[in-house]
Amino acid sequence: MPIVLFGHSAGAEGKPNILWIFSEDLSPYMGCYDDPVNSGHTPAIDKLAASGVLFKRAFVPAPVCSASRSAIITGAMQTTTGTHQHRSGRWPKGVVPEDTQIHLPDGVVTIPELMRKAGYFTFNCGKDDYNFHYDRRALYSVGTKDNYKAGVNGWQGNTARHGGSFTKDNWSARKDEDQPWFGQIMIWGGKAKARHVRKGELLKDDSVPLPPYFPDTPAHRGSWTMHYNAARGADAQIEEILEQLIADGEFENTLIFFFSDHGNNQSLRHKQFCYEGGVHVPLMIMGNHPALKAGTVRNELVSGLDIPATTLAFAGVDAPDHLDGQDLFGKDYKKRDHVISARDRCDYTIDRIRTVRTDKFRYIRNYHLDRPLLQAQYRDKQPTVKDLKRLHEAGELTSYQEEHWFGLRPKEELYEIARDPHQINNLAGDPKYADELKRHRGILEEWIKETDDKGQYPESATQLKATYELWKNKPIFKDAAVNPEYDQFKK
Repeated sequence: MPIVLFGHSAGAEGKPNILWIFSEDLSPYMGCYDDPVNSGHTPAIDKLAASGVLFKRAFVPAPVCSASRSAIITGAMQTTTGTHQHRSGRWPKGVVPEDTQIHLPDGVVTIPELMRKAGYFTFNCGKDDYNFHYDRRALYSVGTKDNYKAGVNGWQGNTARHGGSFTKDNWSARKDEDQPWFGQIMIWGGKAKARHVRKGELLKDDSVPLPPYFPDTPAHRGSWTMHYNAARGADAQIEEILEQLIADGEFENTLIFFFSDHGNNQSLRHKQFCYEGGVHVPLMIMGNHPALKAGTVRNELVSGLDIPATTLAFAGVDAPDHLDGQDLFGKDYKKRDHVISARDRCDYTIDRIRTVRTDKFRYIRNYHLDRPLLQAQYRDKQPTVKDLKRLHEAGELTSYQEEHWFGLRPKEELYEIARDPHQINNLAGDPKYADELKRHRGILEEWIKETDDKGQYPESATQLKATYELWKNKPIFKDAAVNPEYDQFKK
């Protein structure tokens, strides 16, 4: 059925329902974000944005799923809670050693638990992927009986029983129709590739110009174009969710958030890295609330950590002290002058990167200067990585591509986004930008000290061993020249 979102009428009295449409791996390649390729091809998302508030510059805490999701579900920066290492506290099947469990600091409680305490029915149609020990039955009212195994969390199977569909274990599972609900529906976003693209909407592999940091090969053209197709597919999924809300009579009293855990997973330089493409995500909120005036566009810097804070405010739940975000519509709201994001170990690849986004600049600090950007990683078998290595060996990369992918990384990077949207002209060594470099460096160093950024401390041998045990028998790990930190565990 066609979706008409304008004129969202008053819903039932009392607390609103709140829905997070929580996408995987999706950059804002959409019409409402002025993307020229997908203009006119993301109609449901564009209507959702036009019917509420669109945030043009939202940045998540991490460019990888588990760290970002751990931060958003708690409302606290992952580097503060110790959940910053991607896929931590994960073990081989059947092995759950207590000494690898990561527990949240005292007083840190997840958003679903706070919502349940306030009387909400809660559900999650999708993955958890949280880097801490928890009992899923405490977070969600439904979806925990059929596949939940106590002590085995996140990636190892504790996701809602949805099989790719949101039609089970959602709002319809509550016994009291008048009980407000808070739910998360995961859509596959960038991971879906072209799976959900509507008929006749599929872009061909040479449809989208490549950014200059990629060599022009069929694999890179196909991978880059695929993410634009993924945005079109996400649009179809969102349309399906909205139609179900309307059909079930839930739409009128539901506030809808749409956002992603991080950016484009098809690009080697986006997911897991701290450039714009890794942490810039779509964010829009619509529904029957005085603050959500249709057609509002906000251009200030916003953090993904503002999503949980705003959610609690809409629900009338007092914000706990551990929240790092703020209510985007609160009377005490203050515009940010910067947003910080962080990357640490991803799967078995050990790294540490920090970034500061201000109004005009992105500053990046690299800590493992002995390792190239293209160090061993989970994508090593993919054609795009193979192409880069083949062209590197043949000496056929541009000088920038050669240095960027295979050279030693600089300690600091500084980019002026409007003039250099691809972030290839590092201004850190330019004397004209010395003051800006110093300012951004100071912001980061103060944040590290004030928050006691846990990434500044080496990961424990216990956690590293657990990571090694999880990956050691996988071909992608065995074939790679992996980090020397694992040598101590090899027999």
